[in-house]
Amino acid sequence: MKNEIVELFNKIVSARHGIALTGAGVSTLSGIRDFRGKNGLYKDMDAEKIFDIDYFDQDPSFYYKAAGSFIYNLHEKQASVVHTTLGILENKGFLKALITQNIDLLHQKGGSRRVIEIHGSPAIHYCRYCGRPSEKVMDFDAVAALVNAGEVPRCAHCNRVLKPGITFFGESLPAKALADAESEARRADLMLVLGTSLTVYPAASIPQLTLRSGGEIVIVNDMETPLDRYASLRFTDLGEVFEGLAELLRAS
Repeated sequence: MKNEIVELFNKIVSARHGIALTGAGVSTLSGIRDFRGKNGLYKDMDAEKIFDIDYFDQDPSFYYKAAGSFIYNLHEKQASVVHTTLGILENKGFLKALITQNIDLLHQKGGSRRVIEIHGSPAIHYCRYCGRPSEKVMDFDAVAALVNAGEVPRCAHCNRVLKPGITFFGESLPAKALADAESEARRADLMLVLGTSLTVYPAASIPQLTLRSGGEIVIVNDMETPLDRYASLRFTDLGEVFEGLAELLRAS
């Protein structure tokens, strides 16, 4: 095993307040394509159009048709060694929080409980118009069944198309999630930055809060990031790193 992975393990278990920030790259081992990576969705899909709030307002059915193949089949996807190892690290008290840009719900499948979803979540879908809270929410499984049958979810009261709780381009990030993420980043003496290119703001600025507060960051990503030179350790292969961490956890 590489000495650097052992060094990373020692950093994690000795951290006072260790946290993680994850991006789409952590889910590629589960068969979910990332956005900006070497084989990302941006290569052959207009992801910005799919997740554009103005376009959703014009034609919400476009989102459900385009996103059906990679959002509403998530129940078929399994947590990878990255997700499960992060869950174990939290369960053992080595990670205090996990901040994610992802909308695939795999961290919860992997056993993480303190998950801060700064780009929202498809776990719920809601009506933006009728203002009836008891009738405007539909959970992921119910929506997925409709979408996979070629339908779109509609409000039980006003019949308008429901919107997923995902933050679209043109919308503000969830205020509480962002505040919680920034608070955790300032408290952290160690942040694992995993599978993110650190190019989408304001999420990309979160590791800088840890650095400014005197903490250190470790980056694992298959492409360069703007913060590479500030990382105390830098890796490119998430699978190799987390297989190594999982082995060390089993032996400890």
